[in-house]
Amino acid sequence: MLVAGTAQARDQIRIVGSSTVYPFTTAVAEQLGKTGGVKTPVVESTGTGGGMKLFCAGVGEEHPDATNASRRMKKTELDMCQKNGVKDVVEINIGFDGLTIAQSKQGTPIKLTLPQLLLAVAKQVPGPDGKLIPNPNKNWSDIDKSLPNFKIEVLGPPPTSGTRDSFHELLLEKGAEQIPALAQLKKSDPKAFDSVWKTLREDGVYVEAGENDNLIVAKLEQNKNAFGVFGYSFLEENAAKLRGVPLNGSEPEFDNITSGKYPGARRMYVYLKKAHVGIVPGIDKFAVEYVSPKAIGEDGYLAKKGLVTLPKAEADAVRKSITDMKPVSADALGS
Repeated sequence: MLVAGTAQARDQIRIVGSSTVYPFTTAVAEQLGKTGGVKTPVVESTGTGGGMKLFCAGVGEEHPDATNASRRMKKTELDMCQKNGVKDVVEINIGFDGLTIAQSKQGTPIKLTLPQLLLAVAKQVPGPDGKLIPNPNKNWSDIDKSLPNFKIEVLGPPPTSGTRDSFHELLLEKGAEQIPALAQLKKSDPKAFDSVWKTLREDGVYVEAGENDNLIVAKLEQNKNAFGVFGYSFLEENAAKLRGVPLNGSEPEFDNITSGKYPGARRMYVYLKKAHVGIVPGIDKFAVEYVSPKAIGEDGYLAKKGLVTLPKAEADAVRKSITDMKPVSADALGS
């Protein structure tokens, strides 16, 4: 167990985990540092799985206080936590990630499947014999004759962005799994399969447009045939100029995202170590700030960063769980 002396050894909250959740947690940490009367928490991007391993390794100043996750904790991870003395883990469902592909309203409307999206932007794709070749697709119609005959150009985030991770994991990996030759590759050579959906073209088809979504919007206005990748809330903000591209037959709309029907949607979480609350200063304040209406509310500062917010009833339930600091149960988690 932590002892009182630990607080003197570490007086700053330490958070690890998902790169997708990282920008949201960083925004909360900065807000807490400005207004909460505690040091700004340190947030590290380690990936969801890596964060779980660090978080569950034990209780004490050398272990993180919280971890970000772009999926729910698995039962096996909670078991690992409890085996290492992390008995009580508090779960915060912060909202949804709604990753969209958008285009100018002046452009030709297009509907895409996830395999088509993968075949547009991956550096390597299966050739006629199923073996990987450099991506030969120049126009959308090269992928499928039913698609428009104009040049493929996709403007998106750089590797440093959590949105880029979501683009890979939510859309491209799933698209690769739906292509028979790549599904077979996943079985025979998982590393080679991962390389396909993780490696984007470098021939000007995928354009890294930096972290500034306004720049992407401006470029989409200049080129009506280009497509941009960013969070749902930014699409909503620019609804007069842009339209969302349906993926696998599902429109990027609030209800489709919150229901999980839209393929670019997933719930995101933060997990807290209850044993550290009251020992490392500010963990309770951090949790309260995260679930406050000004953060995860419909017009909150996290919504402006791309978070798809929880329906009010769910948000209220999350706030109550933080007030109670009720630990998550193994029965609530998947395997």
